Amino acid sequence: MKNSSNQTVNAKLAQILADADATIAEAEEYLSVKGVKYSLSEWVTLKEYTRRFGLESTNVVSNWIARGIVPPANVLIIEDLNNLKLVKAVPYKP
Repeated sequence: MKNSSNQTVNAKLAQILADADATIAEAEEYLSVKGVKYSLSEWVTLKEYTRRFGLESTNVVSNWIARGIVPPANVLIIEDLNNLKLVKAVPYKP
């Protein structure tokens, strides 16, 4: 009887741990800012954008933002992270 009880407890713990792992994995894929979830595969830092699209430097992306080539709706500024800028990872044409 004790062995059966231990198996039940172990099964419940395994399920709790699996649920926690799934929640952590989901949290690693999204950034939540003021209640809105942003997918980290769609929103990237200027450095990552530069790498993905083969640009010379992050200054290019910063200039595109300043000139409006990157629409304001595609720029996310996260004040809690020292005004970190994220841009939507889509190609822009200057």
